[in-house]
Amino acid sequence: MWNVFCFTIFELIKEISMKNIILLLLLISAGAINAQGINWMTMNEALEAQKKEPKKIFMDVYTTWCGPCKMLDKNTFGDKEVIEYVNKNYYAVKFNAEGTENVDYQGFVYTNPNYDAKRKGRNSQHLFAHAMKVTAYPTVVFFKDNGDIIQAVPGYRTPQQLEIFLKMIHSDDYLKVTTAEAWEAYQKDFKHTF
Repeated sequence: MWNVFCFTIFELIKEISMKNIILLLLLISAGAINAQGINWMTMNEALEAQKKEPKKIFMDVYTTWCGPCKMLDKNTFGDKEVIEYVNKNYYAVKFNAEGTENVDYQGFVYTNPNYDAKRKGRNSQHLFAHAMKVTAYPTVVFFKDNGDIIQAVPGYRTPQQLEIFLKMIHSDDYLKVTTAEAWEAYQKDFKHTF
């Protein structure tokens, strides 16, 4: 019986053409690429990476209790175009605004001295979140390729709503958008591809 089973499997394998094997490998590879997410790192890692290869930083500031933060993770940061664009053009940082990570930023180590491990739900705000003037969650924060802060953008964003900020900051168009009128014109002329 075992010999018949092995022979049948061998015959099936022989019948699979090279074309089908290549197609199967391509499908597996495509699935692995689509399953890949944003390459998140800590702020300290991103600042170190900037020293070797300057690139802007895109930071997701979140809290563990924040519902819109979870939606942003699932709906926006899970989007294929967002993943590809962020991974290609930014160092991506995930930062818990109520966490305990030490952030060494521009000569000062930011901590969360009032953090209470026994506390459920909301906790004290990290001093780095406070220094960035983050008052709502989620907030995305953009930094120049030298680490200086550019802008914090509060609130949940769909992939299409986030796209304009990702591309405007990456291309340095934000330097030209200095008035409310210029921002309105920029939004009107912007061509979405996500």
